Amino acid sequence: MITAIAIAAAWGVVVAAAGAWLTDLTPWYFTLRKPSWQPPDWLFGPAWTLILSMASLSAYLGWSNALNSSTRGLVVVLFELNGAANILWSPLFFKLRRPDWALIEVPFLWLSILLPIVLLWPISRVASLLLLPYLAWVSFAAFLNLTIVRLNRPFGLRVVD
Repeated sequence: MITAIAIAAAWGVVVAAAGAWLTDLTPWYFTLRKPSWQPPDWLFGPAWTLILSMASLSAYLGWSNALNSSTRGLVVVLFELNGAANILWSPLFFKLRRPDWALIEVPFLWLSILLPIVLLWPISRVASLLLLPYLAWVSFAAFLNLTIVRLNRPFGLRVVD
């Protein structure tokens, strides 16, 4: 039990740390036109910390309530895929400076949250419900991403450092 909790917590820490490390607020980012309704930059860290803490708890509850090893394995794979999809967004947006490419990746991230919600519902409703804020935040972030793309396209042409 302690090992499962530690692994689930480590998953959340790794995803959060990788996302933070890959989020580089360079002058390029500050030159982007952003909508007036974008939350302040300082809010993203606490929001992601809370969301990934809830997702870690969801992963633990899903794994520990799974009835067999194949279902436990599926829970692990789904959360690994979600972590990879979550991490991938940041270098697309910030490192490669391609919000348009990051927007293309968003449906994969969104589905990587929806699939565990569906899978976990019969296993642990609490685990499933813990992922709803994550899905809502990514939906909001996707709309923000879309708005930034619309306000700033085309990409790949600017050189600002």
